Amino acid sequence: MRVFKFGGASVKDAAGVRNVYDVLQKVGYEDVLLVVSAMGKTTNALEVVIKNYFEKSKELQASVQEVKKYHNEIMMDLFEDEKHLVFKNVTTLFAELEYFLNHNKSPNYNFVYDQIVSFGELISTTILSHYMNYKDIKTNWIDVRDFIKTDSNYRDAGVDWDLTQQNISKNVKRKVLNVTQGFLGSDENNFTTTLGREGSDYTAAIFAYCLNAESVTIWKDVPGVMNADPRYFENATLLNQISYREAIELAFYGATVIHPKTLQPLRRKEIPLFVKSFINPVLPGTSVSKGADLEPHLPCFIIKKNQLLVSLSSINFDFIMEENISEIFGLFHQYKMKVSLIQNSAISFSVCIEDKFGNFNELKNILSKKFQVSYNENVSLYTIRHFDEKASQMVEQNKDVLLKQVSRETMQIVTKGD
Repeated sequence: MRVFKFGGASVKDAAGVRNVYDVLQKVGYEDVLLVVSAMGKTTNALEVVIKNYFEKSKELQASVQEVKKYHNEIMMDLFEDEKHLVFKNVTTLFAELEYFLNHNKSPNYNFVYDQIVSFGELISTTILSHYMNYKDIKTNWIDVRDFIKTDSNYRDAGVDWDLTQQNISKNVKRKVLNVTQGFLGSDENNFTTTLGREGSDYTAAIFAYCLNAESVTIWKDVPGVMNADPRYFENATLLNQISYREAIELAFYGATVIHPKTLQPLRRKEIPLFVKSFINPVLPGTSVSKGADLEPHLPCFIIKKNQLLVSLSSINFDFIMEENISEIFGLFHQYKMKVSLIQNSAISFSVCIEDKFGNFNELKNILSKKFQVSYNENVSLYTIRHFDEKASQMVEQNKDVLLKQVSRETMQIVTKGD
């Protein structure tokens, strides 16, 4: 069996859904399991519904209506007959959503988030499955919550692998086109849970692992994984092959390749993962698999913008010892700072961090009680894997370099602005 994952961008409108049909016609669909995300920006739209729900806003009904209208327009474009069963099925799902909004008693934000956001995937797979049947590709729609069982850590649930393995290996039909939802699972009380960041890719990996699949393919609007972001680097080159280890390294430094948690189950069973273009599905794309670290073997560039370079030095020239560093990292964790680079000397300690949640000023006030704090805002962090002289010159050219760090295979450079 092959596992295919289509993200929100690939099914954002009727043309996208038709294109999934075209892709399947070209690459085959027998003995395939499709994992599909919510359509377009539906998750964001449902987050607005959640916000309005908790704020008891008058806009709640209007925000639900927005989501209905968006999906209805897609269905009207795909199906000629308004009496088609898909309209009834999607109406039923929206009725379930509204019932939850009217009757829920739980004040737990993360619980409510998972119950509401999950409707995005349930609706998208219902529409896609009906469309495939309408076009004479017979599908088997399955509710992922009956298969992937998790703990109750809402919004970042941990998978119960034994139970999930049992459910999937016994109950997924072979030799048909299965359609299921990405990102979702359910806990022991059958409440919906979600799997955290890159959850749909992870879903594809879970199914592949439990089914001993031949491969996983993630369909994107790019030809595969490039050695650099073409928006910032000229001559970005397609990578044909990346080893699991290298892909995990690249992801750690911020490359939007594949999340490490997706790669771990695949690596265990040596199931190859392909990143391919849904615009040109017959092109080979990139293979993440056992084999050469990188092919072609080129420097890989990762850029993270809007970072903070923070330097802490001891107020009275004491050494910065392990207990200080431990305390500093405890605070970074508490204030949700993502650390991308560390450099320390006897009396100073520098880090490049991402302040995603706007907590730095509060953190700075606490750190200032014990350390002298200096910082640069809006810096760029360049990471070069498999660097050479030419690669480092290209990054440093015409830039004000604030910090540079080199290890065997990786060079990191912090510059002011761009």
